[in-house]
Amino acid sequence: MFVSAQVFRFSNMNSNKEIDYNINAHNRIAAKYERIHDEIFNDIEQARVHNALEEAIRAIESGKEDLKALDVGCGSGNLTRHLIDHGLYTVSADVSENFLKLIKQKFASTSLSKTLKLNGLDLADIDDCSFDIAAAYSVLHHVPDYLHLVKEMCRVLKPGGIIYIDHEACQSRYSKPPEYVEFLNAATPKSYILWKYVRLLLSFRFYVNFIKKRINPRFIGEGDIHVWPDDHIEWDKIQHVLSAQNFEIITRKDYLVCRNSYIESVYEAYKHKCCDTTMLIARKKAESPANT
Repeated sequence: MFVSAQVFRFSNMNSNKEIDYNINAHNRIAAKYERIHDEIFNDIEQARVHNALEEAIRAIESGKEDLKALDVGCGSGNLTRHLIDHGLYTVSADVSENFLKLIKQKFASTSLSKTLKLNGLDLADIDDCSFDIAAAYSVLHHVPDYLHLVKEMCRVLKPGGIIYIDHEACQSRYSKPPEYVEFLNAATPKSYILWKYVRLLLSFRFYVNFIKKRINPRFIGEGDIHVWPDDHIEWDKIQHVLSAQNFEIITRKDYLVCRNSYIESVYEAYKHKCCDTTMLIARKKAESPANT
């Protein structure tokens, strides 16, 4: 995933050490990433992502053949997998060497895959107007200046190209309206909660992270930094950046994320009543403003 330059904020750590910490954290979990993120790697969410990317690809006006995609903060290849399935040549970009190794192992044989090591700050190594679609899934909340990253994604897109941003929390995740609280209480079996806490208590890393969190209450092992009621992804600001970069919104959808731990019948009953996550698709207009 894209680096958080503010994670693990000790006063004696300079930005290079912070970036190194984040890279090491993602290198450590790369092999088990898909096992520990059941909110991503389940049939319901994967089907939704596949269909959402299909909608995004249909909206591309920069061309219809030999389309080229950039997967920003590719992780273990969630979006890369779907983009390649849709026939797009895909550059999977990340700060984690171990994630990029996974991408090479999984997709090199397709002839539609290339990897790119990010510097953790921007997309400076990518030329303007290089891609037909730039996609980021569950990435922005890892980035200190996520609005700058959105602007960078805009820059590397061709006119008519599409920016796709997905799996970022929406306001109801933090405001917790009654329907959402009701869903959370009903959806997770008590036996699962008990099993989760027993497993944590048996984990050495739980105690390490517990100490780190006592020092820094906003510490999260994977580098989440925009995940608090007073500091989270603000979609109106993202749309303002897109408008300033001469993009038009094609789709914005709020949805209820699914987890393997949820009782499926409860999820089905509530998925149209409440939401906690947002997906956005926007297209770069034919002529970009001269001064951006």
